[in-house]
Amino acid sequence: MTYGGEEAPATATVRLGTAHFTEANEAVRAALSDADEVRVEEAHAQRYLGCAMPAGKALRVHGVPGNDLACYLDGGEVEVFGNAQDQVGNTMNDGCIVVHGRCGDAAGYGMRGGRIFVRDGCGWRVGIHMKQFQDKRPAIVIGGDAGSFLGEYLAGGVIVLLGRPGRYLATGMHGGVIYLRHRLADDEVPAGLVQKPADADDRAVLAELLGQYNEHFAEELGAPVEATGEGFFRLSPASSRPYASMYAN
Repeated sequence: MTYGGEEAPATATVRLGTAHFTEANEAVRAALSDADEVRVEEAHAQRYLGCAMPAGKALRVHGVPGNDLACYLDGGEVEVFGNAQDQVGNTMNDGCIVVHGRCGDAAGYGMRGGRIFVRDGCGWRVGIHMKQFQDKRPAIVIGGDAGSFLGEYLAGGVIVLLGRPGRYLATGMHGGVIYLRHRLADDEVPAGLVQKPADADDRAVLAELLGQYNEHFAEELGAPVEATGEGFFRLSPASSRPYASMYAN
C-alpha cells in the first residue's frame, strides 16, 4: 500500500492492494487531510472507505470497495469505477455516490440525505428505511434491475428504477415515492400502495435525476436515457397511514 503526492496536493493517490481495511482507511484519511480529492487504486473489498466524509472532499475508487462504502457520508463525493458491495451509503446524511457498475444489497440503508446513482442493477433491500425531513430528500437512481424488497419500509425520499423490480417491492412502504419505468400489473401493486402515471410534478423530479444520471453514465451506455419522465409510473402510499388496520389504536 502506498500514498504518493506533493506536499499539500490538490489531489493524491492511495494504492490499497491487499491492505487490511483498518490500514487502508488510515491511509485514505491521511491523504484526505492533505488533499481535497483522493484517487484510490487497487481497492480489494476494504470496508468503510469514505465513511463520514465531509463536503469538499472526494474519493475516486478504482477496484471493488468493500461493505459500507461512504457510510454516514456527510456531504462528500464518492465515485466507483467498477462494482460496489453491500450497504453503499449506509445512513448517509448528504453528498453524492456514483457507481459505474452495479451495487450489492441494502444500498442507502436508513439514508436521510444526498443522492446515489448506480449505472446498472442492485441487490436486495436497496433503499430500506430511507427517510426525509424538511429540505432533506434523499434519492437513489438504479439503472438496471433490482433485487427483492426494493424500498422496504420506505418512509421518505425518492427511488427511481429504470429496470424491473424483484419480488416484494415496497413491502411496508409508508412514505416517499418510487418511480418505475415499467408499469406493474394491477395485481402486482402492493396492498396499501397506489400506482399512477407520473404527472407534471413527478416529471420535473425525474428530469432532474435522470439528467444527472446521464451526466454520469450516458457516454458509457452509448446513449442517454430519456430524461423527460414521460412514461414513468409513481408508486406511493394510498394514505398517510396505509397500514393502520394492522395495528391496535
